[in-house]
Formats: sequence, C-alpha cells, structure tokens
Amino acid sequence: MSVLSGARRVLLVHAHPDDETLATGALIAELVERGVEVRVVTATRGERGELTPAVSGVEPGSDQLVALREGELASALRTLRVAGHAFLGSPPARAAGQTQERTYRDSGMRWITETVAGPADDSDGESLTAADVSDAAADLEAYVDAIGPDVLISYDENGGYGHPDHVRTQEITREVAKNRGLPMLEVIPPDRAVGGDPDQIEWSDMSAHLPRVREALQAHASQLTVDGDEVVHVGGQREPIVTRIGLRPVEL
Repeated sequence: MSVLSGARRVLLVHAHPDDETLATGALIAELVERGVEVRVVTATRGERGELTPAVSGVEPGSDQLVALREGELASALRTLRVAGHAFLGSPPARAAGQTQERTYRDSGMRWITETVAGPADDSDGESLTAADVSDAAADLEAYVDAIGPDVLISYDENGGYGHPDHVRTQEITREVAKNRGLPMLEVIPPDRAVGGDPDQIEWSDMSAHLPRVREALQAHASQLTVDGDEVVHVGGQREPIVTRIGLRPVEL
C-alpha cells in the first residue's frame, strides 16, 4: 500500500456501527499487523438500522438499540485490535468550548431516484445530515488534534453506495483534512468507483485477514449474519466479505 507508506497513525471515519468492519475490516487488520496505530470515529449509533430476527424486544431508535449497537461496535473493534475509538460529538471528538455532548442521529435512507439516495422522510433535526458540516467538522477536528493522525480515511464521494450519512461523513472528513493539511484517502467499493481518476486507485488483496474480519462481523449480530465468506443483510441480500480494498487519494 504505497498510498499509506510511512503512516504510523491512521484515522478512519465511518457513519454507523458495522461500517468499519464491512468496508474496512481487512484494511484495519492489515494496518495493525504492519504496526500502524489505527483509530476509528463513528458518526452515529445506527439507531435506524434494521434488526435481524435474532433480536427481539428492541425497537428501532430506542435507547436499548443504541446500547446494543454501541456494545457490538466495541466488540468488533476489540477483535480488529483498534487502538482507540470515539463517537462524533462525544469527547474527545467534541469541539473545544462545547460543554455538552452532541449526538448525531442516524438519518435513515430513502431512494429519491434509482441512483440517488436521501435522508428518510421522517429524519429529524438531530440527524447527521441535518447538522451543519462545519459544526460536525469542528468535532472531528478536536479528535484529530488530540491524536495527531498521519492520514484520514473515509468513503468516496458517493458514500460507497449512496447512503446520505456516508456522503455526509465523507464531506466532514474532507473538510477536516483540508483544514488541517492532512492527506485523505477514500475507500473504493470493490465493484465500483465513482468520480476521480480510476488509475489512481491502489487495489490490495487482504484475504489473509478473512478469519479476523469474519469474527468482527459476527459481533454485529443485530444488523447482519455471517454465512461462510458472505454477509447476509436483514433484507436477505448477500455480499462477499470485503477483503479486496481499493484506496485513492482525495484532491482537497
């Protein structure tokens, strides 16, 4: 991974619990194996995510679900041997001078067209997409200033698959990278690359880390199930566990 050559501390910024493992679990495992310190910021608690049949008595958006998702994320991060984690809006990922924590809520998603997604119709003013980008960026900057990463990593401009929280997370990360003069890399989904120069994508096979990624995914049992080398989502959609990672520098 020449795009990460010389990096000693890397910060990945994700939208919801499970995104860190689904999109970048193999990358995290590879970096940790190379002796790189990996940190993760998660923007929301994934309050609006669908629930697998294994979960009962928990309502979407409830405090119970928030606690469940927080616990699952902590377990997955331990499995991946992540050195540190913060939720956006909670210290140390909270802007200086702000005396109260801020919770950025899951925006949900609806398809506006066949290819363009937006927040759910009932998304409220506390959602990530309703927040001012500069306010959220100030929170992320506080964490960046606290840990001093060499590089920031997040989604591509389409948020991977169009989820509005992913798109907003990319925008926040990009603003912080620009403000702090840090390089930023975008994670390219294995089946598509939106925008930018496709020749700049560096692809890496990280299939050696499949067992660890599989174990970390199993921690997110409220959102998905693992069947062999595949992830099964609540709606029954199947996809291979991602071990082929594409990274591309972001022009700031």
